[in-house]
This record gives sequence, structure tokens and C-alpha cells, in this order.
Amino acid sequence: MKKFGRRPDDMPEGLPALATSPLPPMPVAPAPPASPSLSSPGAASFEVTPRREESAVHHPVMPASLREKVIEQIDPAVAATVSRDILRRQVEEIIHGIANQDRLELSGREQVMLADEIADDMTGYGPLRPLLMDQSISDIMINGPSNVYVERSGKLERIAVRFRDNDHIASVAQKIAAQVGRRVDESSPMVDCRLPDGSRVNIILPPLAIHSPCISIRKFPSHRLNLAGMVENGSMTPAIAKLLEIAGRSRLNVLVSGGTGSGKTTLLNAISQFIGHNERIVTIEDAAELQLQQPHVISLETRPPSLEGTGQVTQRDLLWNALRMRPDRIVVGEVRGAEAFDMLQAMNTGHDGSISTVHANSTRDALTRVENMVQMGQVNLPSRAIRAQIVAALDLIVQVERMRDGQRRIVQVSEVTGLEGEVITTNDIAAFEYKEEDVHGRILGTYTSTNAIPKFKSRLVYFGLDRAWAEAMRQI
Repeated sequence: MKKFGRRPDDMPEGLPALATSPLPPMPVAPAPPASPSLSSPGAASFEVTPRREESAVHHPVMPASLREKVIEQIDPAVAATVSRDILRRQVEEIIHGIANQDRLELSGREQVMLADEIADDMTGYGPLRPLLMDQSISDIMINGPSNVYVERSGKLERIAVRFRDNDHIASVAQKIAAQVGRRVDESSPMVDCRLPDGSRVNIILPPLAIHSPCISIRKFPSHRLNLAGMVENGSMTPAIAKLLEIAGRSRLNVLVSGGTGSGKTTLLNAISQFIGHNERIVTIEDAAELQLQQPHVISLETRPPSLEGTGQVTQRDLLWNALRMRPDRIVVGEVRGAEAFDMLQAMNTGHDGSISTVHANSTRDALTRVENMVQMGQVNLPSRAIRAQIVAALDLIVQVERMRDGQRRIVQVSEVTGLEGEVITTNDIAAFEYKEEDVHGRILGTYTSTNAIPKFKSRLVYFGLDRAWAEAMRQI
């Protein structure tokens, strides 16, 4: 006589049992289970509901149908109280029992795969789980049920991960958004949010996404990358890293510029490691992802409007509030609108050492972008007044680029020197020049510099870092 699952004495220690009573021979009706089921108060085990065999003839069952049978026998409320490993083992027991009862031709590997899928759906993010655990993956892009891409080492590749259908993707998306108090559905089909590990998530659903719900996830490494690590992986030279360290220590106002996925946030995090631990820092972001190491950090996050169109809190609102919180430094994850004017005002009113990022293709384009964003909120402000604000506020612009070999590199470090007539003048402290490709397709190049004395030399002298700056410049 076959039994569902294992005998109680075979169960791993600490694992809540399945139905511990053996099933009676078919087709006799089963006796009441000896142990409580998940649906009963205080239950600690799954009850496998036996089914009668309708025919001795073998009827192949599609995996989707088997999945439905398994889920019917699981109480989600109780399943949510156990760990994934315990749930997976118990689901595997149920699958094994159903496969024996219905004479299904399922290999042990197929049973394990189905158990993993169901456990991941109930306790996590379904097919996303192995991708989120893979440290070699930096980006995950779900374009459809069978159209999933990842980025490894700066290169995109299509992988064999599959979702069941569009509803499966939407279900995972809603679970991600709900964890941080956001909602995503047909009435609110776009959302930016984050995972518990800080990974950034963008979700867009139909009807805006025509063919399928789309999820884009920017992962961040479990170990926080510092400037030394970026030197090691080829993102910059030791001399450039030293200049950025000095910029952080001497409270220069820094704007990190680059395209999507170029590594702006990673570089901002690395520079922020040189902020003093005795300083009060306020961070402002659309979706919190910064990982500052200082003990005195206040993290603020925007809030989208409700379904009634009320309750929205923008980055500009948070900047105004941050100025009343006595910050030593303000870090804005990304300026993308009228809050650029308030950021410049903050930098000009005693909050030096502030850092932010912006999307732009060069350091010169970054200045134009900031000017355009200021005009979005200050339409009557003359262009010269805006440019004067920019010159007074910004010290350095650092341009990051993901190059065609997949490597993210600092390609330009520019100093904002002044205003000549209507034009903002800059000086390239360092600029990357392409030389050649090696046999592995890796781009090789060197940095050049004008070696001009920076306008903020007095600040370097004040912090005792002028000699260190000059030595780093000689090494470029």
C-alpha cells in the first residue's frame, strides 16, 4: 500500500508534518487525519486531501493542472507562516502523493522543479528568485512571459526563465509594489519602487505596455563597491580615485552625470564614503536606493498621488523640508525637474559638500540639463541669473559612461570655473582618451589633464588637502 509523503519518523527534524496518517487503499474513503490540517485553528501541518481514482486508465496531466491540484490543498494563510524551505519540502510531498495517486509520469526532477515554482510564488517573486540571488546579474528585464533578459558584465543576454502568462507577471509586480506601500494596477499602471535589498524596480502594466506587463530591476551588489574596488575593476585609475576622495573630504559640491545604467548611483555611494561620520546627512530620492555608511543619515522618499489625485509629495517638497532639518549635507539621488533650483539654492546657502546625479551625455550637457530643469520651475528667471547660480553652486561634474565593451568608466572630470558673458566656463581636470582595443575587445585608453590650478584651491588649503590634490594631478 502506497502512502503520501513520508512517515513521521522519516521527516527532517523541525519540519512540520504533512498528513501523518496513511491513506487507506483506494477506492475506500479516507479516515479522518490524525493531525490537524492547515485550515484548522493552530494547525501546523498540511493536510493532503485524498482523491478517488476515477479510472485505472492513465490520463496524462499537464503541469498547469497539477499545479492547480497542489494549490487547492494548501492554505495560503498558514503557508505564509513557514519558511520557504519548509514550504517547498511539504509541497514536494503533496506533489509526490498526487503523482502516485493519479499515476502521473513525473520524474523526481520535474517534481522538484514544480515544488520550487510553487514555493517561490507563495513566498517570494516566482521565477525572479534565482535571478535576484545571482550576484553576476546587474539588471533584470521582463518583457513578457517568455521574453526575459539580464545584464552580466555590461552585456545583455536572453535567458530561459519563463512566467506562466501575463497574469503571473502582474501578480509578481503587485507583490513587489505592495511591500513598499505602493500599488500598481490598471488605474495606476506605472510605479517606481524598491526591493528589501535596495534594488530599484520599475513596473509598467497594460494598457500602457501594449503586449505584456514589464518589470525592470536594477540590482545592487551585496558588497558595497568603493573607489578602490572601482579602480580594481577598471572604472578609473588610482589618481582619479584620489581626486574624488579629496572632493568628498573637502566638501566640494559634486554632480555625477551619465546615461541610464552607467553607474551614477554606485559612484555617488562610493564618493559618499568620505563624508565625515560627525555630519548630518539628508538623502532625497524617488525610490530609496542610496546606501550611505554614516551613522547620522535621514532618508526621505517621494510619494505618488492617491487615486483621488491627492497626497503627492515631490522631491521639491522634500528639499524644502530638508532645509528645516539642519542638514550638513544634502544628497539628492537624481535631479530631474524643478527641484534643481532648490538644490542649487541649498548648495549656495551653507550646505556645501552636497552630491547629486543627473542624466546627461557629457559634463557640458549636464550644465545645460540643470539650466533647463531650473527653468521648468522658474520660468521668469533670466538665463544669466540661472547660470550664475550654477557657477556659484557646483564645483565638480563627473561623467560616467558604460562603454561598448560593457565596462563602466569615468570618462570626464570637469571643474566649473566661472561665467564669461553668457557662457559657463569649465576646465577638464581629467578626460579619458581612447587608444585601442585589446585581443579580448576591452577598450584601452589614458587620461589627460590641463593641470590648471582649480578655483577651489583655497578650500583644499583649508582642509589641508592641496598637496594631495597636486600629487594626484601629477599622476594623471
